[in-house]
Amino acid sequence: MALYKESGDMAILGELYQRYMELVYGVCLKYFKEPERSKDSVMLIFEELVTKLKKHEVENFRAWLHQVAKNHCLMQLRTPKNMKTVEFKVELVQSEENVHLNGVLEKEENFRKLEYCLGTLTSEQKESIKLFYLEGKSYNEIVDITGIEWNQVRSLIQNGRRNLKICMDKAESGIGNRE
Repeated sequence: MALYKESGDMAILGELYQRYMELVYGVCLKYFKEPERSKDSVMLIFEELVTKLKKHEVENFRAWLHQVAKNHCLMQLRTPKNMKTVEFKVELVQSEENVHLNGVLEKEENFRKLEYCLGTLTSEQKESIKLFYLEGKSYNEIVDITGIEWNQVRSLIQNGRRNLKICMDKAESGIGNRE
């Protein structure tokens, strides 16, 4: 920690954080109960550390990091978007068959959009995204497979995910659809 505070070298922080990523993932999984959301939070918490470690005097990094992860999860769960309430009108309820069919069609459409949007990524982003999300590979495994540095892998996944979201949002509104 002291070496990172002196130098500000992200590689040092990355190496330190890597030792505790499973702990952070476990904390996130406990609160969110969703593996993908937990993986995303592991990356977001790392980004928080960049500024928080410079502000705080930390004696026990493991305990402090556990608390940072816990607080991050609780704050995410408390956001208004996670506490939506919707008025329920019985007369608008669809039959189970229609709901199932609509769900299948919607999933097909989303897969089509995702396939299109994956094609818009750079080859390195696409490969990193597929390895991380579709094949469940860790950052270290992706480094071994691709030969790309750990921080670059993290950046490729983060930027690729952001670019996919932008593309999917455009496709949702009809822009960028191949039809």
